[in-house]
Amino acid sequence: MTVAAVVLAAGAASRFGGRKLVARLEGRPLLAHVVDAARSAGLDPIVVVVPPAGELDDLDLGAIHRVTNETPEEGLSNSVRLGLRELDGDGGVTAAVILLGDQPRVRSAVIRALIEVASGAPDATGPDAPFVVPRYADDGAPNPVFARRSVWRLADELVGDHGFGPLLAAHPELVRHVPVDGSNPDVDTPADLARLAEAGGPAPDVS
Repeated sequence: MTVAAVVLAAGAASRFGGRKLVARLEGRPLLAHVVDAARSAGLDPIVVVVPPAGELDDLDLGAIHRVTNETPEEGLSNSVRLGLRELDGDGGVTAAVILLGDQPRVRSAVIRALIEVASGAPDATGPDAPFVVPRYADDGAPNPVFARRSVWRLADELVGDHGFGPLLAAHPELVRHVPVDGSNPDVDTPADLARLAEAGGPAPDVS
């Protein structure tokens, strides 16, 4: 199984005051934490969907494919579509893990667990359950999302500022869940970033 990454990083970050993904946690931009977790988990290629403003152009994220979302006002759903379409032409990629660029505590071990479950024996959902998601012990959050190539075009049905979450909630038969410890919090505001820094590192730089 060859698994790629799609990192969603084109949001306006209005609650943060803008430039959220270049804000620093433990000396590194938030987005770099997410890309590094994807790379450490062995995901390749790594597609990063970025905004048209160019605020992420100067970030050194290593070997990635940048895809510009020219209409980020259409919401997260458009970034999901664009990221998966970028992978359509690479027939060697059999699945993708979709990650949020504002979840810097995402763990490579969790990503690898999703792939391991997807590669293993079937459960009650059947041998080809196309989505695999974590279920965090602390909050039950469902990100990141493993999606087989066979369901990528379901992204065309997504609307607004939502990824696959509502679709998976409506069709639980499509999903396998992987229980994992801890949580994977979003950073929506400077206060969220401050809490992460206090819990696990130095004070954040949000300048």
